[in-house]
Order: sequence, then C-alpha cells, then structure tokens
Amino acid sequence: MKVNHLFLLVGIPSLFVSCTPKSSEKKTSGNPIFPGWYADPEGIVFGDEYWIYPTLSLLYGEDEEIYKADLERQTDAINPEYNLQTHMDAFSSKDLVNWTKHPRVLHIEDVPWVKYALWAPSIIQANDKYYLFFGGNDIQNNDQYGGIGVAVSDKPEGPFRLLSKYKYDLPDNLVEDGVFVDPGVLVDDDGRVYIYCGFEKSYMAELKSNMYEVISDSYIPDIIPADKESEKGFFEACSMRKVGDTYYLIYSPNKGNRLEYMTSDSPRGPFTYRGTIVDNGIDYPAGNNHGSICNINGQWYIFYHRMTNATITSRRACVEKIEILPDGTIPQVEMTSLGFEDSLNPYKITNADIACVLKGGCFITELDKFTRVITAIKTGAVIGYKYFDFGEDCSSKTMEFAAKVNGSGCNSTIRILIDGEDGEEIGRCVIGAAGGTYTTVVKNVTGRHSVFFKIEHNYTGWFVDWYKERHLFELESFVFMK
Repeated sequence: MKVNHLFLLVGIPSLFVSCTPKSSEKKTSGNPIFPGWYADPEGIVFGDEYWIYPTLSLLYGEDEEIYKADLERQTDAINPEYNLQTHMDAFSSKDLVNWTKHPRVLHIEDVPWVKYALWAPSIIQANDKYYLFFGGNDIQNNDQYGGIGVAVSDKPEGPFRLLSKYKYDLPDNLVEDGVFVDPGVLVDDDGRVYIYCGFEKSYMAELKSNMYEVISDSYIPDIIPADKESEKGFFEACSMRKVGDTYYLIYSPNKGNRLEYMTSDSPRGPFTYRGTIVDNGIDYPAGNNHGSICNINGQWYIFYHRMTNATITSRRACVEKIEILPDGTIPQVEMTSLGFEDSLNPYKITNADIACVLKGGCFITELDKFTRVITAIKTGAVIGYKYFDFGEDCSSKTMEFAAKVNGSGCNSTIRILIDGEDGEEIGRCVIGAAGGTYTTVVKNVTGRHSVFFKIEHNYTGWFVDWYKERHLFELESFVFMK
C-alpha cells in the first residue's frame, strides 16, 4: 500500500511546475503516516524494516462493514465506540514511503477475557520471538476483569497467539482502579525485561523470561509522581527506551495532550523530569496523547497521534523528528505536516487534511474513503501547514494559487500568508457560494516556508452579525503553480 496524500484535482491546470524545490530528495511519507484512524503508535525497527503498532481508534475502509455490528454489543464499555476496538493492525515499510498494512495481527477472538478496548500495544523481540503486550477491557474498578496481556509470534506481522494475562503477586493496596494498562516494555542490553504501566498512578517491574510473570519483589510503585495538582503529574501511556546509557520514560501527563519524558541511569529509576517532547494541543484541537521514540537510520523520531473529526476516537498516527542533545535533553518539537519528510512540495496538490494548525473551531472530517476535508470553517479560522520548499525560481514576480472547496452558500476570502498566521500576506483568494475550484495570483515565493490561511467572510453592514458564526466552506485541497 503506497501512502500518498495527493489526489487529482479536477479543474486545476495540469502544468503545475516550472521549477523544482531544492529539496528533491528521496521521498518519504508525511503526516498522518498512513490512512485510517489509529492512535498510540509504537514505532520500532526489526532488521531492515520499520514497524508501527497502533491502537485502532475507529473503523476505517472495509473494516467498517466487517466489524460495524460490534458497536451494538452489550459490554461494560463506558464509551460504545470502545466496542469497535476488537483487533489490532500493524504497518511495515522498507522505505518510509510505502506502508503495508498487516490486518488483525491480534483479535479479541484470540484473547477470551478481552471483550472490547484492545489497545496500547508495546512490542519487543526476545528469545527469537516477538512479544506483543496490550491492554484490554478498559477496566474501571477491581470488580471488572481486564488489564495487561501478552501474545507471541514467530514473525513481527503475526499472527500473535495469546501467551498469558499478566501475572503478579502484588499487595492488594497496589492493585486498584485499573492501574495495569498502557504497558511499555523494554529489553535491556543484558537481556533483562522491564514493564512500565499505569493509569493515574504508575508502576514498574521486572519480568521473568516467560514474559508474563513478574519477578517477586521487583515492583516499584509511583515510578512517576502522580501529582494531580501538577500538569506534569503522571496520567497514563508509558513508553520506555534506552539511549546510550540513559533510560527515557515517555508518558502522558495530567495535561494529556502532551508527551513528557523523564530520564534515569537505571531502568528502576529514580527518574528525573526533563520536559515536554510534543504537545498535540498547540494551535490544534487538543486530545489525549500516547506515543514512543525510535531511532531510524541515525535520526530520532517521536511517534504520537492527533485528534480529528472532533471526537476522541478519530485519532491519526503522526511522527516528528526530534534531537537528543549531548546533555540528554530533547528540545520540544512543534507539530508539522512533514512526518518523515524534510519539506513538502507546494507544486503538487496538497490535501487539506494534513494541516498541523487548526484554530477557530475548524476540524478535519471524512466525507468518504478518498476525501477528508477541513470543515466548520468560520470567520477567524486559521489553517496552517509546515513546511513547503518553494525552490529558488525567482524568474517571475507572481505565481498562481488554487483551492478546491465544497461551498456552503457563503462568500468569503482566504488570506494566504507565509511564516505564521501573522506573517507576510502573499495574496487573497475569493471563495464563492458554490463549491468548485477557485484561483488567484499571489506573490512569488522562494525558499522554505510555512503556509497559513486566515478566513474571513465577505459581508458588511447589517449582514455582519448573521455571518459571524456561519459555516463558510469546506477546504479539500490546494496547490501553487509557477
């Protein structure tokens, strides 16, 4: 399956390019990484292949027909859509461009005690096998049955068979309120295996070689402080990695749209808080977050998810480059449209849904399997994309811009800016009441820039108040032409 964010745009000229962006390097995939609604991406490298193991956030494609009856099942799920989370898919790639979907590597049919909410995967390779750890049933109290399980396979693409439910002999006062969820598992250099998990309070332990029994007396509760009064206090989503001699514990804090990290010189801690890696709520509809870091060909990345469709179950897997400095710190990165890319090509059609800035109430939704748009666009909405490489062609003072929209019976204007929502305005595109393709001439741009759209309605006088909260149009795609 080749992941490609570019669709043929009817009504836009086909002779797009008279220059090539300077960064015409090997192509990789952008954000989101692949189609579908997926959360909690676990990035890992096995041999010469790159793998992502996510949580299925919402049914997509053919799965909608196969599994839609699950929505009507009677379970203890606090959200009916958790009933749809009955299986896990995995994705692999050899080039960071073409992602192969491996469907249903694990299903609740393979795990008799899980009825819904199969989520939060963590995978390791040990003993010449692959062990997939997962959470099930989203238990809310000790009267419900669920928690962490582990499945095993001879291959990273599965199929995985249930090995066991997580087994421990913890004191009763440590086993409460569904603490055994969101596993993050690490195989250390000496072959010892550690598990980190928790919801609202954290916990770690060492596992026996069978991968499901905890070694007695290895438990450490509150490995990350659970200070409910602090934004950085532990909430959920443990993920552990070792970088050199330093252990990095990534987690979601009380301010759940962030991914924070702590470090230690021991897998058992104590851990020191270091900061935020990424925040999916900056200039974007905020939601929970869950992810991991991974080194691919010498470059470190943070995998995470973003909220779309204005619901908690419509999340999409994304990735950003990060840098680990000599002192061990990871500077916070911004959300971009890039994914594994270094820059985007403005002279190829850009699907609107890769926006990394959405302000003013607008959000991404799916009209069909081929069309995802930005909807709920009102006056004052801001839509941003980071980053495009416009190349070095300055032979003309102008270039063309075209946008494909679905009309909503209103007249409006897209202000086109570079380098931020308060950056340089390079032109304006007037959008009519009907859907279609609208074009305008804008200032020629060279070099690497972010592109922002600021939306305004075109009404004055006593009409103004009528249109302040009106939905103006839906943005499907756009392109620049030289």
